[in-house]
Amino acid sequence: MENKKMKKVYVAGHRGLVGSATMRALEALGSYEIITRTHDELDLFDRSETRRFFMSQRPDYVVMCAAKVGGILANASSPVDFLHNNLAIQVSVFDAAYASGVERMIFLGSSCIYPRDCPQPIREEYLLTGPLEATNRPYALAKIAGVESCWSFNRQYKARYLALMPTNLYGPGDNYHPENCHVLPALIRRFHQAKMNGDSSVGVWGSGNPRREFMYSSDVGDAVAFLLGLPDSDFDALTAPDTAPLINVGVGEDVTIREVAELVKAAVCWEGNLVFDTTKPDGTPRKLLDVTRLRNLGWKAKTSLGAGLQATYEDFLRLHAA
Repeated sequence: MENKKMKKVYVAGHRGLVGSATMRALEALGSYEIITRTHDELDLFDRSETRRFFMSQRPDYVVMCAAKVGGILANASSPVDFLHNNLAIQVSVFDAAYASGVERMIFLGSSCIYPRDCPQPIREEYLLTGPLEATNRPYALAKIAGVESCWSFNRQYKARYLALMPTNLYGPGDNYHPENCHVLPALIRRFHQAKMNGDSSVGVWGSGNPRREFMYSSDVGDAVAFLLGLPDSDFDALTAPDTAPLINVGVGEDVTIREVAELVKAAVCWEGNLVFDTTKPDGTPRKLLDVTRLRNLGWKAKTSLGAGLQATYEDFLRLHAA
């Protein structure tokens, strides 16, 4: 029996949190030819260079993980960067993907695309039904434009582009920069420093009351691999031009920032006190995704928050605490 040719998959942003998790999941399957390029090898801001790369490599599938990301402080400090950089990368990749005949694309967005105060859990159809959270509006608008790009290409050119909206992610290879990281890696770094310095307390932004859903990065990588390998009938249903090609991925439950801070304390084995600074912004009060659509396809997250935090802290020690 003749062997079926392996599909070529280009993972854009393969060194990031989501991209590296996607790489691990795809490599474990052993059924794809994976293509990657570093920023030095391929500048995704350059539309001509990006198109030449796509035309020469001719990937069958694309997983679009490349993006400028960061926490509340980074978003507040550099709104132009979060809006324009992400728009530029997206336009470049979408243009090249269509020109080179890519069969399937999965575009990675963020749960911050949904309205600040929409009903919980958040269903895909709540997109654009209310005002966005002000602290990350530029980034959210860029990602919303990516969702609309998927839908527009599907409508106008019969493309098969799917937008995947993950919840808050953490895991190996996360960003621990003091000014640019998200809440969970920020807590890991600060509690570790407090432990090393013998500090008795650490300040935490906000009241600690907002609720957040956290998913281990390996789970989102598995979700991407699962969706990429769906039968044509299922993938076509998700990217049908009559509706937004949008699907949530999360764990289906959330915790308060205070609760996750206590879990990080336990993982780090630091015994000090948490001091919540209510003069700092809380952000969105609650952000829990409805993951019914993905579960109905047969996928569910596997990693508990406690186990994921322990593995993440071990990775932090290996990379940052030598």
